Amino acid sequence: MEKSLNRIDQAFVEKQTGLLNMYFTAGYPKLDDTLRIASALEQAGADIIELGIPYSDPIADGPTIQESSIAAIENGMNLKLLFEQLAHLRPKVSIPVILMGYLNPVLQFGIERFCQKCAEVGIDGVILPDLPMHEYQSVYKELFESHGVHNIFLITPQTSEQRIQIIDQQSRGFIYMVSSASITGSSQGINDIQTTYFQKINQMRLSTPKMIGFGISDKETFDTANKYAQGAIIGSAFIRQLTKDASDQAIHQFVHSIISE
Repeated sequence: MEKSLNRIDQAFVEKQTGLLNMYFTAGYPKLDDTLRIASALEQAGADIIELGIPYSDPIADGPTIQESSIAAIENGMNLKLLFEQLAHLRPKVSIPVILMGYLNPVLQFGIERFCQKCAEVGIDGVILPDLPMHEYQSVYKELFESHGVHNIFLITPQTSEQRIQIIDQQSRGFIYMVSSASITGSSQGINDIQTTYFQKINQMRLSTPKMIGFGISDKETFDTANKYAQGAIIGSAFIRQLTKDASDQAIHQFVHSIISE
């Protein structure tokens, strides 16, 4: 029987531009909020959900996401519990869902078991920023692909063209274009240096769709990012919204403020 198209790939087939990927931390602000927030995001018009696996030492995350991660861990969130919650994901959420986390908790959980659980609960892809490319290619690629789980890799303004070409060949789903070398949530707006970088990447004619993240916080930055990529990722700004008001109504208003005409 022919395998169905991964939901991430399907999203890029159905909508070539302006895709909104919303990041939030699993188990934040409350332990049992994960599926409710995911469902509210889909109903509000988000195209992809990126679910953060709480971790005590995240290398790429700024203080906003770090604080939400610490709070989620204190709430009792861990990978085992997250998969128990995600067992009820697919009756509630039909859009692509990605797990974003770090290698250590995944290794402790067991990578094969992790891939099996992702396939079982309907996770479409993973972002593991500290997974070395050579290790992925030589050790884990076949395992992830056999379970239909896309691995999404990051590029930054410092990534060499040679490495970008390799990432383009190895990435599944999309390439995560980090807009600057800083941590998440540290910049507001998109500057000329960043747009020059975006233009340079576009001139490389990569075959994999691109999503821009870091510094995307409102309609203006989202619209700017969409001039250079198929979509953009909002994380820290949404976490700040959840800290202030995590109600379904507030989530709807936040998403509509980004995607409204």
